[in-house]
Amino acid sequence: MHASDLNFTRFIAAIDTLPLPERFTFPFCYTPHPLCVLAAQELQQHIETQHQWQHNFGLNNDDDTIGHMFGVLLVQNQQGELGYLSAFSGKVANQTHLPHFVPPVFDERNIDPTIKDQQTLVDIITTKITAIKSNPNYIQLQQQYQQAQSQAELASESFRLQMIEQRKQRKLQRTAAEKSNDSEFMTQEFHRLARESAFDKHQQKLIRQQWTQTLTDISDKLQADTTALTLLKSEYDTLTALLQQQRYAQYQFLNQYGETKDLSALFGNTTPPQGAGDCAAVKLLQHAFKQHLTPLAMAKFWWGASPAAQIRKHKYFYEACKNKCEPILQHMLAGLNIDANPLLQNPAEGKELEIVYQDDAMVVINKPAEFLSVPGKTITDSVYSRMQAMFPNSDSPLIVHRLDMSTSGLIVIALTKYAHKALQKQFINRTAEKRYVALLDGIAKQDHGEIDLPMRVDLDDRPRQLVCYEHGKPALTKWQVIERKNGKTKVYYYPKTGRTHQLRIHSAHQNGMNMPIVGDDLYGQKANRLHLHAQYLGLTHPVSGEPMIFEVDADF
Repeated sequence: MHASDLNFTRFIAAIDTLPLPERFTFPFCYTPHPLCVLAAQELQQHIETQHQWQHNFGLNNDDDTIGHMFGVLLVQNQQGELGYLSAFSGKVANQTHLPHFVPPVFDERNIDPTIKDQQTLVDIITTKITAIKSNPNYIQLQQQYQQAQSQAELASESFRLQMIEQRKQRKLQRTAAEKSNDSEFMTQEFHRLARESAFDKHQQKLIRQQWTQTLTDISDKLQADTTALTLLKSEYDTLTALLQQQRYAQYQFLNQYGETKDLSALFGNTTPPQGAGDCAAVKLLQHAFKQHLTPLAMAKFWWGASPAAQIRKHKYFYEACKNKCEPILQHMLAGLNIDANPLLQNPAEGKELEIVYQDDAMVVINKPAEFLSVPGKTITDSVYSRMQAMFPNSDSPLIVHRLDMSTSGLIVIALTKYAHKALQKQFINRTAEKRYVALLDGIAKQDHGEIDLPMRVDLDDRPRQLVCYEHGKPALTKWQVIERKNGKTKVYYYPKTGRTHQLRIHSAHQNGMNMPIVGDDLYGQKANRLHLHAQYLGLTHPVSGEPMIFEVDADF
């Protein structure tokens, strides 16, 4: 360890009885090592008691403040001493540097002078663009142009409708002339109607020319400013693109071999997401490699109030974000002995599907927890593949509806195309009745209620979902308490829509139940399993039309 490294923290608590990790943490799916849990607890104590900086983490129920992601890295120095490093993602207290925490990968304080010069040019261009756009004469001419454009469209459409009506009248007059049996009158009428038609077309052309001239006159007055803006914007785009590449080059990420790669190299042709390279996990590894410390294990936890959209619980541990961190961490972790990726292991191995009901049209099964409904990217074993093997001659797509891999319970399988269409229609029209039972980590204050929180996928952290009122799809869940016991609440869930992770989000979100489902490794804390079970299914038989009810109790 370098003598200047003040960020290496020795444990306060005794650690003699705790074993060292056998392998480094797989950052995208892990259970924190006990030493990382202890390091996190000591860091949390430091955050609570330090007085060197202040930051509102929203723990006092402040409406406009949210918490922050922190991380700890268990390391061993060159003298064989065990300790840990601490980091935060982005900024805390509006600072990138705080005592006790490792520095950022890219230090703005030591920014390349070339980047400063480029930024100054960008700022100058931005000022010029703003000055033109805020000029009263430019604003007035822009308004005039928009008004004239609207008036031109209105006048053109109005005259077009008038021409249509006049054309109808001329058709009636032409028909009347034909029926008069007076050839001279008919000839005169046809000539008159032809002149009127030609006049209308001429007037239409004249109207278009007049408005075109009006718009051209205003555009000519705007010409100088428009040309200046076009040139300035082109220069701005060129400079900002160059500046962005220069900034990407400032992020130089190390690995244990001393190899460095910047953001552009790591993300290739893809634009790095905002915030890439500023994550706590990346900062921790960078500092360890710089200080010749050996990384042993890592964990990240949330401190403070949850964001409005994502679900983050105070003191809960979280995995690294794939979209921002995966390309970077793949490089930084090169050569380390890392835990196996559990997402590549078949969770259904050794498990059987219990058949609850079967006839020639359909099968109802009780799916175990941690069992895919359909094949995944790397694992094919699933309800679909098992049913396909059991019914190789079926002409049906088989799967009518799905359950999340971690959710257990009732699934109906269609054995014929006709049955599939009839059953699927019931789920689409929401005439099939579904009831889930869940065990929540907390005590519900009310006995029943309704949760209406629109949802969409978290583009930065798939497969997580988040609440989004702008782009989310409607998601509605009704609920009813069954039992309160030992700090937990067992509830019935009646989902009225079928969004991915709907019940998990509606349970954990602060505007939902605000209590994650026990064992929810995405939105709560891991346990032996996700305590969510599709317990009841009511539907109409696809052939006989008879109502059918299936119930299987949960094993938790």
